[in-house]
Amino acid sequence: MSTIDNEIQHCLTVLRSGGTILYPTDTIWGIGCDATNSMAVDKVYRLKRKMERKSLIILIDEAEKIEDFVSVIPENAWDLLEHVDTPLTIIYPGAKNLAYNVIAVDHSVAIRVVNNEFCKRLIKQFGKPIVSTSANISGNKPPRGFKSISREIVDGVDYVVNESLDQLQQVKASRIIKLNLNGEFRIIRH
Repeated sequence: MSTIDNEIQHCLTVLRSGGTILYPTDTIWGIGCDATNSMAVDKVYRLKRKMERKSLIILIDEAEKIEDFVSVIPENAWDLLEHVDTPLTIIYPGAKNLAYNVIAVDHSVAIRVVNNEFCKRLIKQFGKPIVSTSANISGNKPPRGFKSISREIVDGVDYVVNESLDQLQQVKASRIIKLNLNGEFRIIRH
């Protein structure tokens, strides 16, 4: 069994039991859990010391699955997804089928379709979206790589993916765009 297969199996066991993982995403290292399990999401908030509940980014493996978690998808979302060549998180209105605590007060949800082998395979095998939030205490800068993740975060998750997979990320957070139902958008983060 390859390192990636082995890591995926460990992550699946933890995610299925409502645990948290520290893992390399298609951007930076993230803290993750089952995005449909509110108790698992609460663990992430506690670990990050994030008292103010803001929407968390969720990761999915294919664009077609967006409709499973969003009531109405603005038409220009498909154009954005098709033409973007860097990681893009889109905040959609009308979230559904997710833990209440990953959804923002305005009922929107931030979704990114991942584009790296590890995350795609993990999410596909898990069969559900996974939370992705930067691996830092709320208010601190996101880590530039595995070695700059605080001991508190590393010790606080239920499983840490082997840091040898560190080469899978770009060490830059995704661009975030918020769409409304009529297709107007606002850039939240470049």
